[in-house]
Amino acid sequence: MKLLAATAFAFLLAGLTADHPVDAGDSCSDLSHLALLNTTITLAQTIEAGSLTLPVSSSSGQVRTLPRFCRVAATLKPTADSDIKMELWLPSSGWNGKFQAVGNGAFNGSIGYPAMMAALTRGYATSSTDTGHVGNSASFGLGHSEKVIDFGWRAVHEMTATSKTIIATYYETGAKFSYWNGCSAGGRQAMKEAQRFPADFDGIIAGAPGLDWTGRAAQAVRVAQVLEKKDAARLSPADRQLLHRAVVDACDALDGVKDGLIENPTRCRFDPSALLCKTAGQGGCLTKEQVDTARLMYSTISNPDTKREIAGVAPGSELGWTDMGWTESARATGLDQFRFLVFGDPTWEVRAFNLDSDVARADRTDGNIINALDPNLQPFIDRGGKLIQYHGWSDAQISPENSTRYYTRVLEALGGASRVQGSYRLFMAPGMAHCAGGEGPNTFDMVAALEQWVEHHQAPDQIVASHATNGVVDRTRPLCPYPQVATYKGAGSTDEAASFVCR
Repeated sequence: MKLLAATAFAFLLAGLTADHPVDAGDSCSDLSHLALLNTTITLAQTIEAGSLTLPVSSSSGQVRTLPRFCRVAATLKPTADSDIKMELWLPSSGWNGKFQAVGNGAFNGSIGYPAMMAALTRGYATSSTDTGHVGNSASFGLGHSEKVIDFGWRAVHEMTATSKTIIATYYETGAKFSYWNGCSAGGRQAMKEAQRFPADFDGIIAGAPGLDWTGRAAQAVRVAQVLEKKDAARLSPADRQLLHRAVVDACDALDGVKDGLIENPTRCRFDPSALLCKTAGQGGCLTKEQVDTARLMYSTISNPDTKREIAGVAPGSELGWTDMGWTESARATGLDQFRFLVFGDPTWEVRAFNLDSDVARADRTDGNIINALDPNLQPFIDRGGKLIQYHGWSDAQISPENSTRYYTRVLEALGGASRVQGSYRLFMAPGMAHCAGGEGPNTFDMVAALEQWVEHHQAPDQIVASHATNGVVDRTRPLCPYPQVATYKGAGSTDEAASFVCR
C-alpha cells in the first residue's frame, strides 16, 4: 500500500528538471511488491557497477562499465494470450530525470540490452520489451491474433505505461521527459507510437523505419522468387561492385561535388543497360538477365486495390544487395510475413507468391496492425511532440523512399511544411546503409539533437554526421532536414562539414 500511495502521489508532483541528477527514493527490492494491473514483477534487484552479466544471446556478455542501477523485469498480460516480457533499468544515483525506451529489429523477440546500456550510461531510466514472444520469427503469430497485436503495437505501449508508473514509484517523481529511440523495426515502433499513442512520448527518434512492413515483405519475396528460378540472373559480389561504381560515376556529380556519394538518388537516372555485355563471355559487364535484376531491385510495385506505391531500393545501395536480391534479413522477414501471418501456412514457399493478389492480401490480413502508414500526426504535434526520422540513402534492407514518401504524405495531410517542420523533421543520409555503416557519414547523435529540440526548443537545422575508416574520422558532413541537401559552399575541403550548407 505504501508503494501504491507513493505512485499516486508521484504523479501529482511536478517533474524535476532534467538538468539536476536525481537519486532513488524507495529501495529497488521494494518494487517486487508493486501491484500493477495485468503485470507481474519477476525481478527487482540492485546491480552493482560493472557487475551485470547478460545472456550470451544478447551479444554483450560481461559488462563492466555500467553504473549501479535497479534492474526490474516484468511480465505483462493485457490479454489472456499475451506474454509480454520487459525490463526497466533505473539509475541508483545521478538519474537525469528522463525516460528512454528503445526498440527492436525485424521480428526479434528479445530485450534490447545494448541500446539499454547506451541509454543508462547517459543517465536515463530505460526500458525494452520482447514484443510478446521469443525468437526472431513470425511463427508466434500462427493462430494467435492477440500476439500479432502485441507485436504490432500493444507491447510497446503497455511497456511504456508500466515503465512510467515504476519510475514514479522508485524516484517519488515522474519522468520530466519521455523519449523513444529505435531503428528498423524500432523505427516502425516509433512511428506507430506517434500515430497511435501521441501522449506516450515527448520526443521520438525513428531510424530507417519499416513503415510499410507488408510492402517491404512483398518486394523482398518477389525478387527472391525470380532469382530462385534463374541462377543466371543473380548478381555476384563483383557484379554488384561493378554496378555500384557505374551508378556512382553517373550520378555522383549531380549535386555539384564529386565525392563518391549520391546526395539525392531520386535524381539519378542511371540505366543498368549501360553495362550490358556486347558479346557472350565478355568481362566487366552484365548479361541481359542481370540487367533485368538490377531494374527489378530499383522498381516500384503497388497494391492493386489501394494503388499505394511500394518503393524498390535506391541507386547507390548495390553494395548491400545479396545474391538473392534484398538482404538476408529482408528476405527472411518477408517469407515469415507471408508464411505465418498472411497465409497461416508454415509450408508456404516463395515460389507461391502472386504479386497481383498477395500484396493486397497482406494489407488486408494484418497491414493495419503492423504497418505505420497513417499520415495524421496532428494529435502528436498538437501535444507538442517532436519527431526526428532518419534514413540512409544506401539502405538495401528498407527502402529509403519509404521515408521520403511518407514525409510527403504527412505534409499533404496536414497542410504543408509550415504546419509540420516545427514538430517533425526527416534527415536523409547519403551513402549510409541500414541504420549504420556504408560509404557515407553514418555516425551522429540524434539523442542530443532531440533533447535540444524538446527541452530547449532548438530545432535541428542540421545534424553533423561523420565517417571513419579503421577508427579514424575521415569525413564529416551535415545531414539536412528533407528536402534540403548539403550544398558545397565552393571553398574548403569536401571532407569537412563546415564547407557545406543546407539548402
